Amino acid sequence: MADLLRDIRAGKVQLPDFQRDWKWDDARIVSLLATITRGYPIGVVMTLETGGDGARFKPKPLSGAPLGGLQEPEQLLLDGQQRLTSLYQSLMSGQVVDTTDDRGKRLKRWYYINIEKTLKDESDREDAIISAPEDLTIRDNFGRRIVADYSTMEKECAAGMFPLRIALDGDAKLDWSLEFIGVDHDRRAMWKQFQSAVLDNLTSYLVPVIKLTKTTPKEAVCTVFEKVNTGGVALNVFELLTATYAGDKDYFATHGEDFRLNDYWLATQRRLARHPVLRFLENTDFLQAVTLLATWERKRAYHGDAHNAPGVSCKRRDMLRLKLTEFLHWAPKVTEALEWAAAFLAAEHIFDARDVPYRTQLVPLTAIRAALGDEAMLWGHDVKLRQWFWCGVLGELYGGATETRFARDLEQVVAWLAGKGKEPGTVQEATFYEERLYTLRTRNSAAYKGIYALLMRQGGRDWMKAEALGQATFYNYKVDIHHIFPKAWCDKNGVEPIWRESIVNKTALSRLTNQRIGGQSPRDYLPKIEHAAGIKPKDLDAILETHAIEPRHLRRANFDKFFEARTEALLQLVGAAMGKRAVRSGETERDESPAAYEPEPEELADDPAVAAELVS
Repeated sequence: MADLLRDIRAGKVQLPDFQRDWKWDDARIVSLLATITRGYPIGVVMTLETGGDGARFKPKPLSGAPLGGLQEPEQLLLDGQQRLTSLYQSLMSGQVVDTTDDRGKRLKRWYYINIEKTLKDESDREDAIISAPEDLTIRDNFGRRIVADYSTMEKECAAGMFPLRIALDGDAKLDWSLEFIGVDHDRRAMWKQFQSAVLDNLTSYLVPVIKLTKTTPKEAVCTVFEKVNTGGVALNVFELLTATYAGDKDYFATHGEDFRLNDYWLATQRRLARHPVLRFLENTDFLQAVTLLATWERKRAYHGDAHNAPGVSCKRRDMLRLKLTEFLHWAPKVTEALEWAAAFLAAEHIFDARDVPYRTQLVPLTAIRAALGDEAMLWGHDVKLRQWFWCGVLGELYGGATETRFARDLEQVVAWLAGKGKEPGTVQEATFYEERLYTLRTRNSAAYKGIYALLMRQGGRDWMKAEALGQATFYNYKVDIHHIFPKAWCDKNGVEPIWRESIVNKTALSRLTNQRIGGQSPRDYLPKIEHAAGIKPKDLDAILETHAIEPRHLRRANFDKFFEARTEALLQLVGAAMGKRAVRSGETERDESPAAYEPEPEELADDPAVAAELVS
């Protein structure tokens, strides 16, 4: 252990830049020191040999290690950061340990071990180790009275409190022992026993180390870190690439500084922040789009045997292999494509991030736009691209493992738009079944959010406000999706929850209109809306039709007729968006249709009655 801590001090052992900051609290450090002084194992440490081409990372010293004049490390510490940092700071650094209490409050502490207490009862070793404040004086709870003072060697020795900061320093330890023993023969025997039972455990302590060779590939390092790291914090691919790019020597040679991927992403986030629809976009989404394009370009540039052609992909291993030059080429194009995607979604009346059917579908959408450039805006290309988008949404094809579909969509959609390929698989595979309408009831369903947007896209207007529902009025009117036949009315009139909560009985309305509706019957609330808004019945009927609502059924409060007519109207709306007819009940055997219309567990409504109805 002593040699390992000396290597940390010399900079021979450092951290890869992706490692998170040290964060152990005071109690855990005390527990670790108690374990070490008893010679008990603290687990395996894992390092990576530097100098390989497969996994090159920018190094950084462990917290508390010297910053100046560090040499290139020989090993990077993958697992054991918290343990070794705690040991280095408390036993070797000679500096006060910057830690926290159990509530996260910052503390500065020195660590001592009570010699007499240690020898008297080995089982209470943690009680024998104390942490003292930075000024080495311990006070009462009110901070007025000093109850212990270790501010000089004489005072430490008089109290029999050995400073662990000198435990591995032979000269300092000798000086301290001479002061402690003095002319007291009893203390000489006590010191010999303490040295044998405690200090020898520290100086001879062995830490088992697994050393990965420099040929270890980058993706293996990522996997090892995730599976083995004792902190239990999963490693984000973005963090690993941040360390990789920061260690790119070619970039440094050209620019005189390291490339900071995190800074690049923060600047990109600031640029995209004016688009609320992109609010939930993650850095890994961005990397996936860039990787898709980089691998797509590699494949296009390949002229060898088709069987050995590189594949288009954005799985983790492919992101980890993304070269910095490739990132710098495609990242600006992806940023521009994301801004275009925000406008694309707005044209489909998707304005806010919570209403994006699939955040994941933004990855291939963005990549397709970046690959095509301005050609994506040609009329014929735009029509096809929107068909592909709605097939993915309403066919609910982006809910599972999606990386393979991303790659396939990029290749197939680009070829389809260029007239060099058939309809992409996403368009061919997408099917919407009538029964799915009855189980769409919350934003947990992509198709639910999709139909909500389509109703606004087809010209749906608010029932009281004069302006159409668009990007500006969406926020000003506080638009959301609300019941048409209110819940209170449905409960009173025996409408089963499964029909009441379906998207068929919901539409996009302003908060004001929804408040006017309340829990009333449509027969009652429509005249009140007409009076409050100053609108004629025929004009309100025309607005209702923009919501795929048959006005006469609503005015008569005939839920069954309303539901039947609106189901057909929504199926027409879905079919138009997908470019293919929705499947009506009875047209296909249930066991032949995909399970897309079956309720997913997270879609179950909070209402127990709804859940019971779905289960039955």
